[in-house]
Amino acid sequence: MKIIYQIGIAFYLLVIRIAANFNPKAKLWLAGRKNIFESISLSLSENEKRIWFHYASLGEFEQGRPVQEAIRLQYPDHKIVMTFFSPSGYEAKKIHAAADYVFYLPMDGARRSKQFIELINPTQAYFTKYEFWYFYFQYLAQKNIPLFLISGIFRKEQIFFKWYGGFFRKILKQVRFFFVQNESSKNLLNSIGIEQVLITGDTRFDRVTANAAKQHQNTIIEQFVKGKDILLGGSTWSPDEKIIASLLNNSNFKFIIAPHEIKESRLQEIEATFNHACIRYSQANVITVAAAKVLIIDNIGMLSSLYQYAGMAYIGGGFGVGIHNTLEAAAFGKPVIFGPNYSKFDEAKQLIAIGAAISIYNTESFIAAIDQLYLNETNYFAACEKSRQFISSGKGASEKIIAKINALLNFNDDTNRR
Repeated sequence: MKIIYQIGIAFYLLVIRIAANFNPKAKLWLAGRKNIFESISLSLSENEKRIWFHYASLGEFEQGRPVQEAIRLQYPDHKIVMTFFSPSGYEAKKIHAAADYVFYLPMDGARRSKQFIELINPTQAYFTKYEFWYFYFQYLAQKNIPLFLISGIFRKEQIFFKWYGGFFRKILKQVRFFFVQNESSKNLLNSIGIEQVLITGDTRFDRVTANAAKQHQNTIIEQFVKGKDILLGGSTWSPDEKIIASLLNNSNFKFIIAPHEIKESRLQEIEATFNHACIRYSQANVITVAAAKVLIIDNIGMLSSLYQYAGMAYIGGGFGVGIHNTLEAAAFGKPVIFGPNYSKFDEAKQLIAIGAAISIYNTESFIAAIDQLYLNETNYFAACEKSRQFISSGKGASEKIIAKINALLNFNDDTNRR
């Protein structure tokens, strides 16, 4: 099975190299890893203690960020090395105060993983939610470097829990401790002999709570809003935008659209969808923005603070591989609407169950959801309060994780700290 795994890695690299000829993300992925070991070696200073945090992409960074920031405070004599697998995560966070070094993660492999780990020489390693790499995990275990998984979530359909998943179960067994989001994840890990598990919940609740508590002021956005009903489309894709545009003729509504991708072709597509009644944020000022019907957010990083200006949030991705982050909107006490593909997201199911969210499947159901959850004042204020309560009830995962890590690493005993 290891040989098949290695063949799979080689095939993935081949596909990326071919795709890089016409796909910008693939091109960035490949370019970011060119001469990666030389770049890392030149960046690092000698005689440093380091802690490694790895994220698949931007969403996982936001999930692991509360723990990373807490670890940084507890280990002021250590440098934080942060890695990303995807270009969207790396490009957005390649300069960030939460880390001292930010790199692409070299592709897994016996030689590459050993070279990378020996270069950064971490005293601890943290992965968030998923991404399980055989050679990285194996070499961390061989070096006796504790590896922790934050906000893990597992489903019975995953290969780890199939009769033929023995090789992949070996990967999981290299993890020193699992911090999981729910009881079913704990039970699944227990069923394959993994007992080092603690249910801590989802660290994103801590992250979105902290974000909502901050003072966010934006004069351009405030001029755009000016007493109108604001529907904010967060991390949208084309099918989402076409549905949202069905409200374009409603004079009471204005729209903020923050697409998942901000390449020029997507921005032009959004402008066409909304009949060019749009202005891009990068081109707006306090005068020109007031007259616009649709404000397109053509940058990365603003979305999480914009939900405060919305009356209602539409979360994109539900007509594709899955919805994006609903918790950022809920933290501001906003009801949410999203497409039909949400089955892998417990928080979405819970928001629906308490009446703070509705899943839609076409334009007609979207209009009905707006009528039910937004235009009905009683339902609206009840949904807002339920969103706030839901977020409040989920807080505390980061504190639980840090407390357990301290116990496992004997934090208070300096002789046991690497």
